[in-house]
Amino acid sequence: MTSPRPGPTSGDPPRPLALVTGASAGIGEAFARAYARRGHDIALVARRADRLEALAAELSAAHGIEAFAIPADLATLEACQQVLDAVAARGRQVDVLVNNAGFGIAQSFTGVPWSRQRDFLMTLVVSGCGLAYGVIPPMVARGSGAIINVASLAGFAPGAAGHTLYPGAKSLAIKFSQALDAEYRDKGLKVTAVCPGFTLTEFAEVNGTQAIMDQAPRRFFQTAEQVVEIAIAANARGKVVVVPGWHNKLAAALLRYLPESLLSAVIRRGAAKYHLED
Repeated sequence: MTSPRPGPTSGDPPRPLALVTGASAGIGEAFARAYARRGHDIALVARRADRLEALAAELSAAHGIEAFAIPADLATLEACQQVLDAVAARGRQVDVLVNNAGFGIAQSFTGVPWSRQRDFLMTLVVSGCGLAYGVIPPMVARGSGAIINVASLAGFAPGAAGHTLYPGAKSLAIKFSQALDAEYRDKGLKVTAVCPGFTLTEFAEVNGTQAIMDQAPRRFFQTAEQVVEIAIAANARGKVVVVPGWHNKLAAALLRYLPESLLSAVIRRGAAKYHLED
C-alpha cells in the first residue's frame, strides 16, 4: 500500500476520511479527486492495484493528504470485511462512503455464466450494502457521516432485454438511500443517491457497447467531474435523490410519471441496440 503522508500535527483534528469504491477510473476516480481537493484523506478501493497506487501517490503529493490503496474484488463475499479491516488497521474510521463500484452485462440473463451475474449482484448490491452496514454505527456514534450511492437513471426505468439486473440494482440503490435517510437523518447522517445518465467513463468500453454509445449525441453526455460535483453539493444540502443535468431531470420525470405500459414499449425499443448477442 502507498506510504501515508504526514497526518495533522498533534492537537489538530484528524482529517475526515472518504472511502471510495470503484476508484480506479471514471466516476469513482472523480469522487476521490474531489474529496482530496476538499482536504479529505482518501481510501481507494478497486481491483486494479497499480492504478490505485498511482492515484494515491498523485493525490497525496498534490493535496498534502493521506491517500492509500485497498485492492479488493467486491464480487467476493469477504471483500467488505477486508476493506473495513484495512481501514481499521490504519487506526481510521470512515466519514464519507461512496458506493460507486459496478459494471454492466449487455447480454441476456442466461447469455453469460451465472458466476458473472452473481459477481454483478455482489459488486453492485451486496458489497455496497455491506460497507454501509459497517460504517453506519460509528457514524451514528459520532453524530455525523455521509454516504453517496451511485445509482442511475436506469433505476427509474422498466426492465428491458440486456443489462437484465442493472435497473433493479440501481432502483435498489435509490430505495436503499431513501430508507437510510429515513432511519439515520436525525442521527446526523446524510445519504444521497446520485442518478446520472450518459457519462463519459470507461463503462461502455468495458461492457462492449462503446461503438454504440459513440453514436449518441454528445450534448446528452456529462463528464464524471460534473456528476461528482453535483452529488457532493446535494449530499451537503441533505438531498436524498439527485439527478444531474436538466435533460436527465426531464427523462427522470417522464420515467416516473408516464404510464408503465407506454414506457415499457419505448424503453424496449431504445434499449435493443445496447443488447449484445449472447
